[in-house]
Amino acid sequence: MIAPADEPTTAAPAKARSRSAGTARYVVKRLGQSALAIFLTLTTVFVLVRMAPGDPAYAMAGPLASSEDIERIRQSMGLDQSIVTQYWKYLQGLLQLDLGTSYSFQAPAFDVVLDRLPYTLTLTVASIGLTTLLAIPLGVWMARRADTRRELGANVLTIAGQSMPDFWTGLMLITLFAVVLPIFPAAGFATWSSLVLPMVTVAILQIALISRMVRREMVGAFSSQYATVARARGVSERRLVWRYALRNSSIPVLTALGTRFASMLNGVVVVEVVFAWPGVGSLVVRALETRDYPLIQATVLVTAVLAVLVQLLVDLCYPLLDPRVRLGKGTS
Repeated sequence: MIAPADEPTTAAPAKARSRSAGTARYVVKRLGQSALAIFLTLTTVFVLVRMAPGDPAYAMAGPLASSEDIERIRQSMGLDQSIVTQYWKYLQGLLQLDLGTSYSFQAPAFDVVLDRLPYTLTLTVASIGLTTLLAIPLGVWMARRADTRRELGANVLTIAGQSMPDFWTGLMLITLFAVVLPIFPAAGFATWSSLVLPMVTVAILQIALISRMVRREMVGAFSSQYATVARARGVSERRLVWRYALRNSSIPVLTALGTRFASMLNGVVVVEVVFAWPGVGSLVVRALETRDYPLIQATVLVTAVLAVLVQLLVDLCYPLLDPRVRLGKGTS
């Protein structure tokens, strides 16, 4: 008589442990896949930067340097060794997070990137925050007015937002709000007001993309069977939109936001150059101009790791948004 009563009590902890073990296996598996992806990315970058035209020693020595001076610089940089030897030393340094000394800054390349990283993270987080605050309500508004003249006008604006290049948008904002109407600084990062123009420049494209995706998902949710049943039961339209339809559309929206955030970590180079923003993007441009191999490799490592962590965090958030989603093998 006691055993049947104890079965439900012991089943729940066992099920919870099974879920935790499945999630742990999933995280370990994803971390392994991510480590492999990062390693292959760094290896590809190592090969490509050495295949690209240009000589770092010549760029560092200048056009008036003699061939002896250039050769001496190449030896000090280790560029006179075979690419296999360079790659082996590169792997040894990678295990110790020692990617060499930057040719341009004469400082550890990893430290140089970390000094610039907070500026890029500030711009990226602010842009994705603005995107989330505006794109989701805009997408819901467009879905509730689908196939109307108002929605057509919003579609025209979002298509225009997708079509404008970042550099053109940035230049127009500088012209309007820093030159004609001197409200915000045109370049650099002196005060927090300097963040406004580059943040808006990055967010315009993201708002256009995310709002159109939210609109598509919400239109599908409004025409679903559960929405019809909810209306028949007298659920208010406001509750149907924000509690049911948006929640069921949250996973693709979160995936899109995470993907855009990860891409912005690597894709704000043009905006940082236009606004002279002291972030990683402008650092990449300088590294490419001077053929600074250690700096390029350190930049790729940092941004790749951040992008992978963002994607992993998005995956781990799925069960919180939809309890039907389970992470790990053997769960449904």
